[in-house]
Amino acid sequence: MNRLAAILPAANVLVGVEATSKKRAFEHAGLLFENQHAIARATVTDNLFARERLGSTGLGHGVAVPHGRVKGLKNPLAAVIRVEQPIPFDAPDEEPVSLLIFLLVPEAATQRHLEILSEIAELLSDREMREKLKTAPDAATVHELIQRWEPLKSVA
Repeated sequence: MNRLAAILPAANVLVGVEATSKKRAFEHAGLLFENQHAIARATVTDNLFARERLGSTGLGHGVAVPHGRVKGLKNPLAAVIRVEQPIPFDAPDEEPVSLLIFLLVPEAATQRHLEILSEIAELLSDREMREKLKTAPDAATVHELIQRWEPLKSVA
């Protein structure tokens, strides 16, 4: 199992989300983490925006990986949100974003955090996979695609 699949419960995948801005998408993520994992939504959005102020987490090709460190969090958590209409995200290619993979990690999770981000980047660099994730008919299919995906290299 890949590192993302291990921290992505099916309930944390949403498609067709009505969000017209980065702020609204982050608010949806905050609500999701609050409802599913009892992490205060303000904590989630504050941490995501704190990271975003360092530079956009938009990768290009319509995808972004907003992430943040959360004090008191025991293990990394992920969520996938696909918005109904692509939103401006200050990505390097200036393309609006429709697929967001959110990652929350414990305050001290340095190496593991980087390994998970690296694996997410590898997943999203696969053009065919990226398109499947952006066009899958429902959240269950998106979750299954991520569950089945295998990274090219195994980091020991």
